[in-house]
Amino acid sequence: MAFTIGILGLPNVGKSTLLNALSRAGAEASNYPFCTIECNRGVVAVPDERLARLAGLLGPGEVIPSTITYVDIAGLVEGASRGEGLGNKFLHHVREATILAHVLRCFEDADVSHVLGEVDPVRDVSIVETELFLADLERIDAWISKEKVRAKAMKKGERSDLDFLEHVRGKIASGEKVLRDDVSTKEKDIFDRLQLLTSKPVIYVLNSGEEGEAGRCMEMVEKLGPNRAIMISARLEKELSDLPDEERFEFMKEMGISGEARDRFIEKCHSLLGMIRYYTSAHGKLQAWSIPAGTKAPAAAGIIHTDMEKGFIRAKVMSYGDLVEYGSQAEVQHHGHLRTEGHEYVIQDGDVIEFMFNR
Repeated sequence: MAFTIGILGLPNVGKSTLLNALSRAGAEASNYPFCTIECNRGVVAVPDERLARLAGLLGPGEVIPSTITYVDIAGLVEGASRGEGLGNKFLHHVREATILAHVLRCFEDADVSHVLGEVDPVRDVSIVETELFLADLERIDAWISKEKVRAKAMKKGERSDLDFLEHVRGKIASGEKVLRDDVSTKEKDIFDRLQLLTSKPVIYVLNSGEEGEAGRCMEMVEKLGPNRAIMISARLEKELSDLPDEERFEFMKEMGISGEARDRFIEKCHSLLGMIRYYTSAHGKLQAWSIPAGTKAPAAAGIIHTDMEKGFIRAKVMSYGDLVEYGSQAEVQHHGHLRTEGHEYVIQDGDVIEFMFNR
């Protein structure tokens, strides 16, 4: 699946600085509202120690990690759904995002103005989420208008899409999120096409600034929940990302920083989404793939190419642990741990797979 993270928040909370720290995308980050006036993107490799270990064992000609695309849009402001500011114009860029990263400013800095004057992350959460609800409501209303025209030629019992859309509209209008798990199998297709922003998983990035505002950040962690919040100093991480590797590692050691925020953030997103990684090795190419836990073999093959899902026959599977233990596919097979799996096999984290399919 395309793994995309949409970065949202008010102006001047550190979104572009965070994007630069996470992906070295080179997005402009300045002290004035709406500095980001178009969509910024950055693509990074998912940190993966297992991939490096597998490369050493299998000796491929090419190693391709799983990747994440970050999308940073202009800051949202109160009234964005009515045309205030710029952010609402760019919301369509994050409708296809796998997960939303809501950046909240927790730091005080006289040199970096807050669009509302005072720093208050609790208030900021409410403003942005309200605008997302209003944007979704506008989108659903447009869909309902089109569906009403189409439904005129149908009998009442055949208007299931219109009935579903009006049901969702009622939920959204009352400030209630509609999640995919709450939707029936029959309605999942139209629900997926709606791409509701309020239905997407959200991770809250608490930007502590350069000096660190641990107290305010920790209050927000308690309020939002530790599984959905991560504390990052976007400015510090941006400075670290600009350093050569040797200098960066030395500086991190002096500062007592155990790991880069980029790695922690990516793992947090994977965990929130329930993502796992599997690996393919074929034609001299070793590649990592990120998929939701519970994905069956044909659907996993479809991530590589749709034709592989359609023509799926079987999969030859060995685990990362077995490959590391025995040192080669031949030895894994010799010890009876190379398996053949069919259509109902659920991919496990760390599987190394060769798919067989009709071309």
